[in-house]
Amino acid sequence: MPPTPVYLPESPHERIKILVAGPLGIGKTTAISTVSEIPTLHTDEVMTTAAVGTDEITHHGLQDKKTTTVATDFGRLTLEQAGVILYLFGTPGQRRFRPLWDDLAEGALGALVLVDTERLQESFEVMDLIEERGLPYTVAVNAFPHSRTVEPDTLRDKLDLADHTPLVVCDARDKNSTLDALIELTAHLITLAGDASS
Repeated sequence: MPPTPVYLPESPHERIKILVAGPLGIGKTTAISTVSEIPTLHTDEVMTTAAVGTDEITHHGLQDKKTTTVATDFGRLTLEQAGVILYLFGTPGQRRFRPLWDDLAEGALGALVLVDTERLQESFEVMDLIEERGLPYTVAVNAFPHSRTVEPDTLRDKLDLADHTPLVVCDARDKNSTLDALIELTAHLITLAGDASS
């Protein structure tokens, strides 16, 4: 039985394009699937031996990874109380997809950057790309079972985050947890828009 369609609300809502970014295997596809109110679009392909030596999959939890996003993931989420509709675009996590990343970033108002405390250094390139485009972002520490807990101040220092950049912990498999991270990002964008207009 097909799922009941979820239509756009008739009342006026702000429409916001959001990137869900991070390195390979960080949980972008999972996060979008978890919160999307519509069936999600995925462009996953099977990883082949051509990825050996190119994609780093030796980290804990990645050895069994069989597919990777080669274009984008797409989902939609209505935040009724905030009066906004989020269009969520997952970005590929590998450097070779940089031209596609630039296209996906066009028109985006912000980004949710997923990180793993065991692989923080892999997030620097993604954060650099986002900062180069001048996109505001929220960092969400994805709570993998194998990841160690790191104090927020230590994380901010290791990631060299600006004081105003939100930092949250989430579990990409949990709808409420991922929703809270997106709400934090949305509130950050609304605050920045208010500051810019005053």
